[in-house]
Amino acid sequence: MNAEIISIGTELLLGEIVDTNSTYIARELRDIGVNIFYITTVGDNLARITEAVRASLERADVVITTGGVGPTVDDMTRQAVADATDRTLEFRPELLEEIAERFRQFGSRMSENNRVQAYIPEGAIPVYNRLGTAPCYIVEAKNGTVISLPGVPREMKDIMIATVLPYLRERMGGLGIIKARILRSAGIGESSIDARIGDLETWSNPTVGLAAHTGQTDIRITARADTESEADSLIAKAESIIRERLGDFVYGTDRERLEDALVSALRDQGWTLAASYNGPSATFFKDRIGGGDQGGRDLIVVDIADHDLADLLDRLGQSDGDGERPVTADTYRDLSRAEARRLREASGADVALAIVSHIDGTGITASTPYKERSRSYQFGGSDTDAPVWAVTWAMSMAWQLVRQAGHHS
Repeated sequence: MNAEIISIGTELLLGEIVDTNSTYIARELRDIGVNIFYITTVGDNLARITEAVRASLERADVVITTGGVGPTVDDMTRQAVADATDRTLEFRPELLEEIAERFRQFGSRMSENNRVQAYIPEGAIPVYNRLGTAPCYIVEAKNGTVISLPGVPREMKDIMIATVLPYLRERMGGLGIIKARILRSAGIGESSIDARIGDLETWSNPTVGLAAHTGQTDIRITARADTESEADSLIAKAESIIRERLGDFVYGTDRERLEDALVSALRDQGWTLAASYNGPSATFFKDRIGGGDQGGRDLIVVDIADHDLADLLDRLGQSDGDGERPVTADTYRDLSRAEARRLREASGADVALAIVSHIDGTGITASTPYKERSRSYQFGGSDTDAPVWAVTWAMSMAWQLVRQAGHHS
């Protein structure tokens, strides 16, 4: 079964609210084996909503709309669905009574404009909304099915669980599921991952796809099967190949965070970490790793220093432009290397991270007693993404070095 989602509301197009409904519906449909190929957002305009529903019915077996089922002038979903399926709106007295009863339960008086909510497309199956005043409906048309849900997330989710998912399962003649697993990677770019596993991305079941984030890349494995165990088996096959090809670049799965993987590796090895940074990186590092004795727990971060860039330049016999040689991105790599070594010796930590960032470059070094890794970038520290990228790469470098030390110990 293929489905499409249409989110309705001009406020979505204006960026006033974020469309979380489509994300929720897509995940629920995925878990029962329904494919989603398109998600559409349309404003409060009758002609455009009608056209969106018609277009979706040409491509999908089921169209799910959210929003536009309230009592106000800009709630046009009822009429649009009726027009798109060549039907009229018909008055349902029982729905009006449900609406009136809901207002009585709320201790409020029903306005006359709420009467319009008792009109639904001719022949539609009413869907009870136990949390709100807007009745919903299912239209089984000759060219597909349209299910209209409220835009209020709480109401929409309740109706999805209570009515829509059971209805779709019955239509499909079985449970059937789609399962997904995300492998989290860091320290390697999206293009490099693609070069290693590009052949897997052509598979039809399971499917393998990439999603790049700032400093990290997710590898999503999605499998479709009749049973959960069959889906798990398909996912395990792909995961085994990916891990073999990417090695220690994969630090976790699903919702695991890089900082947690790093802290876990440090504890497994019995190592401590010291960190040094300047500028915006300080805030991101503190937020993601923490500092001090971590509330009396194991001492993971033994020293966090927000170093002074001018002082670092002086140590290498340079200045901010009038020194012995120009300050470049490579300069910041050298600075980070020197600072990491100094910090590891001064603090006694097993691992030292140093991030040196300025307007024209960023240097990152992870240093251990056995091995050291350094990187330099042309971007500076003023860009919003730059410190996030730098901290992520620093943590991934440290995580890999700690893991490698554990493998050889």
